Amino acid sequence: MSQPYDAAAFEPPPDAEAFYAESLKLLTESGIPFLLSGTYAVTAYTGIVRPTKDLDVFCKAGDYPKILAYFQERGYRTDVEDERWIAKVWQDNRFFDVIFAMSNGTAPVTDAWFVNNDTINVYGTQAKITPPTELLVSKMFIQDRYRYDGADVVHVILRANDRIEWQRLMTYMEPYWEVLLTHLLNFRFIYPTERDLIPRWVMDELSARLKAQVGLPPARVKVCRGRLFSPRDYVMDISEWGFADVVGKGLEERHEPIA
Repeated sequence: MSQPYDAAAFEPPPDAEAFYAESLKLLTESGIPFLLSGTYAVTAYTGIVRPTKDLDVFCKAGDYPKILAYFQERGYRTDVEDERWIAKVWQDNRFFDVIFAMSNGTAPVTDAWFVNNDTINVYGTQAKITPPTELLVSKMFIQDRYRYDGADVVHVILRANDRIEWQRLMTYMEPYWEVLLTHLLNFRFIYPTERDLIPRWVMDELSARLKAQVGLPPARVKVCRGRLFSPRDYVMDISEWGFADVVGKGLEERHEPIA
């Protein structure tokens, strides 16, 4: 962990803390590789602490059935919410997410996510956390009217830039380089004195792509990629305005306890 923090500041609901503590203990005992992500990883790399009421556990797609089976054998209820990216482990009305890909299909969790050994001690368990590079990938597409993770992106760049594998980040974002460029421009605007934290070659390469693209004719197929950011906010574009979609995510997300 790169930043100190007060664990009490996470302030989970009292009845949830015991569930999270036991869940992390069991995950560690299972021997199945997993990463703690979300708020906990952001805190570790930036020192920013905010209350959280959930637990995001990342794993490879091949390992998520093992995690669910392990907990099911110990009396927990499990739920495969969407076989493309997320499952849940339940105890009464408490759950933690088991995430094995980004919800929009842009990036699966792979062995590359486990190359670092950064850890955080939370609820009495030492757990590996998502590396800064992959943490950025997991947050760059979260942009809708209900949630926007752009602040997390720029804070991780600011506080953990020396830990970011920029070539790997460029590879992840190859089909979505405009999204990466947008976040980097936001960073430059928000922190004008810190612009040099982004390697010059990254900005040169992305700027060259933009310059080349500007002179090209538009594609013949009308595509709206907005649902990569928000499955809700761009439905009209697909259903009535004649744009092709790029994702198949449903419009609703459910978090009710399963029977």
